[in-house]
Amino acid sequence: MIPSILLLIGGLVFLTVGAEGLVRGGSALALRLRIAPVVVGLTVVAFGTSAPELAVSFRSALAGQGDIAVGNVVGSNIFNIAMILGLSAMICPLAVHIDLIRRDIPLMIAVTGFGWWLLRDQQISRLEGALLVAALITYMAVMIVQSRRRGLAEAGAEEALAELPKPSASVWLEVVMIVAGLGLLVFGADWFISGAVALARRAGLSEAVIGITIVAAGTSLPELATSVVAAARKHADIAVGNVVGSNIFNLLGILGLPAMVKPFSAFGMVTTDFLVMAVTAVVLFPLAATGFTLKRWEGALLFAGYVAYTAYRVTG
Repeated sequence: MIPSILLLIGGLVFLTVGAEGLVRGGSALALRLRIAPVVVGLTVVAFGTSAPELAVSFRSALAGQGDIAVGNVVGSNIFNIAMILGLSAMICPLAVHIDLIRRDIPLMIAVTGFGWWLLRDQQISRLEGALLVAALITYMAVMIVQSRRRGLAEAGAEEALAELPKPSASVWLEVVMIVAGLGLLVFGADWFISGAVALARRAGLSEAVIGITIVAAGTSLPELATSVVAAARKHADIAVGNVVGSNIFNLLGILGLPAMVKPFSAFGMVTTDFLVMAVTAVVLFPLAATGFTLKRWEGALLFAGYVAYTAYRVTG
């Protein structure tokens, strides 16, 4: 058991450090090439922060572990809303921007429904993966255009731009950071999945449950830590926007990109999993729209729902 725990922890560390290196190296190199900062913030940073989930799903899909790949996406989307937003709101009520109510949350609900429809046969083909990626490219393009026309704050890119590093003294250092980051992501994904699968199988859990619980929570831990710290410091006004954007990217990119390389199936997933993912997405809308704030009791409701669902799937 100890080797499996060490693999799990080491893999998570590699995933986190690798994603950081990829973001920093890629952002600095893109700025050096005179790519507009807003484009870097909405592309390189957005992809980089979701790199752990993407690496894990790619590794799982290529290894024929489709249940883990899909479970990672479904579980992460549930975890993001119910656990991250729920816990953050319990610490400090979260302000919700009007654009999230008008545009982003309805879009997330629509994307969730589309993803569920594609997975109705518990498989993702290359064509379906291409459709998801095409939708992702369209979404990113619209975000970039809007950010230029309406300002960074309204496009949700202000925080991303604040994190952009300046180009270093050497372009080779940035290239090394990118290559090293990608390498760590590959090794981290392999270690993390191996450790998670070994531990879960000792407990008699299926690969689908592994993906929904351990893998989804593990790859989302950096976002959870960031959101909780921000809430504690009363700077959590953009937490909802980050979660909504992450959920959209998960469904379009993390499902779509691996499927374009190798189609995969997830016959271990059950209707309850997709239903809970859809319900959390839909429930977020009225909770966020009432007073444009996610209140403490609403956060407690989301948190309790996540605990109940996880307990149901693990014991079931």
